[in-house]
Amino acid sequence: MNPTARTPSPPLGEARRLGGGPPLGARLCGAAPAKRQRGASLIEVLVAFLLLTFGMLGMSAMQINALQNNQSALQRSQASMLAHFKMDAMRANRVDAITGLYNMGALPNSRICGPAVAGTDLATRDREVWINALRDTLGEADTCALVVCLPGGGSAICTVQVQWDDTRGTGGAAMQVVEIVSQI
Repeated sequence: MNPTARTPSPPLGEARRLGGGPPLGARLCGAAPAKRQRGASLIEVLVAFLLLTFGMLGMSAMQINALQNNQSALQRSQASMLAHFKMDAMRANRVDAITGLYNMGALPNSRICGPAVAGTDLATRDREVWINALRDTLGEADTCALVVCLPGGGSAICTVQVQWDDTRGTGGAAMQVVEIVSQI
């Protein structure tokens, strides 16, 4: 026999058997065979559900916040639009605006908060339509308005203010005011 020649080694399981030991994978010293875990334990499922619940609560709070701020932005846009509407009505009836027929309240902040007074002339009719539009759009509770035209030199500097209650919006003051100043 050639001392450098090697005999092929048997497979691993066979080698253990040949050596007299138990085959691989057999129980040693009465130990239970290892079980492979399948799926998730109840605690893992509960933790995952808890994390999902907190995430959903956070998302719903953000959605509520977004809706409140969206409503506040809508009211601010409508108040600005209605203030410009009033200024345009005074530009269309410039003579009556310069003479003060459109005036409601007094500067700096004495606003009119009650319902509109009905009338037959154009300035009174414009005021009635505008006040009703303010109250319908921004709410009747705390919606107030101020219109003051200060004449001088054939023209007038006119101020239009709209005030409304914005307690539904998040952050900021409850009473909001939009003010427009223009020369007519």
